[in-house]
Amino acid sequence: MNDGDVPVKRRYDVVVLGAGAAGMMCALRAGGLGRSVLVLDHAKAPGEKIRISGGGRCNFTNIHASPANYLSQNRHFAKSALARYTPKDFLALVEKHRIAWHEKTLGQLFCDDSAKDIIRMLLEEMRAAGVDLQLQQPVGTVEKIEGGFRIDLENGSVEAGALVVATGGKSIPKMGATGIAYRIAEQFGLPVTETRPALVPLTLDPAMLERTSALAGVAVDADIRHGKTHFREALLFTHRGLSGPSILQISSFWREGDDITLSLEPDIDLLSRLKDARKANGRQAVQTALSDILPRRLAQFFAEDKGHAGPLADQSDRKLETIAATVQNWSLKPAGSEGYRTAEVTLGGVDTTALDSRSMQAKSVPGLYFIGECVDVTGWLGGYNFQWAWASGHVCGEALAS
Repeated sequence: MNDGDVPVKRRYDVVVLGAGAAGMMCALRAGGLGRSVLVLDHAKAPGEKIRISGGGRCNFTNIHASPANYLSQNRHFAKSALARYTPKDFLALVEKHRIAWHEKTLGQLFCDDSAKDIIRMLLEEMRAAGVDLQLQQPVGTVEKIEGGFRIDLENGSVEAGALVVATGGKSIPKMGATGIAYRIAEQFGLPVTETRPALVPLTLDPAMLERTSALAGVAVDADIRHGKTHFREALLFTHRGLSGPSILQISSFWREGDDITLSLEPDIDLLSRLKDARKANGRQAVQTALSDILPRRLAQFFAEDKGHAGPLADQSDRKLETIAATVQNWSLKPAGSEGYRTAEVTLGGVDTTALDSRSMQAKSVPGLYFIGECVDVTGWLGGYNFQWAWASGHVCGEALAS
């Protein structure tokens, strides 16, 4: 595998734009099936989003991954790729390279040691497949030529019979995200659906932030709802608003102007607990009783900010019902999100109606393929987006060799 300053050849069977999860998977598969493959990336190192994922341990797949865990304007599009390359298939590759792993909650699989193990695995597979990798290679213009495509680089150009766009979305621009995939799609007449930050913390307006400022850093088990959609995971209050897995999940469904509903400690029958506490010691304050269930600062917030101060003996059954509802049916309107700066993925992208779900090829432009995050397929938090990257890259790589 070459990673020097200039391409080792001027023409390849396949050029892949993007040395991320999808791009490397596609390259190793196509190369392993006999195609000459060049991977181009403007970054200094491959797999940067892999490296930082999962707190540095890479949540590389989810054993429960199915089409139901993905958002798209065509909810059926991902079925083919996900069925043909499953979490078990990727796990077999991980185990082939003797990478230790473990399962966390909800089917999430992580490396025991480091996300860099996954990057090394992909690079080794690419090397074995004879794939050329060129880093720090910003792509200029891309044009259709007879027999394929020409890609202009700073130091010349390279031609390919097929072009695979695996450059990701707009999320985390400090890591080099540019949205170039959408520009290439539009250049060749492919529609692009609305794009927006997803799996992203939500912000609160200044007035609400002032009220909740003392809660920054507090985490609590919560069920977060938006319409008929809900996620049950941890909620974290921040100095900007709300974060934690439950918020990141619901952010993919939330839209500006919408409310979300927070149910804190949803497994607890809070009303019964408050009634029992009143019976046992009516002189104790509401805040004290809530502190037995919620983090202390959160209990203080609900007692004081929501006007529920005073001893339990002074609270009627109806008032206790109101207190319980305040905690477990709290309607809140976020002001916005933290945007692409911290978004884990981009929602939306290249319209799936323009792509063949079996190969990821553009229906109207033979030889042009789009895979991974740049396509309008967005997974839930928890390894689902990596599984889409592996699956879409794999089926594309196989199609390139057919």
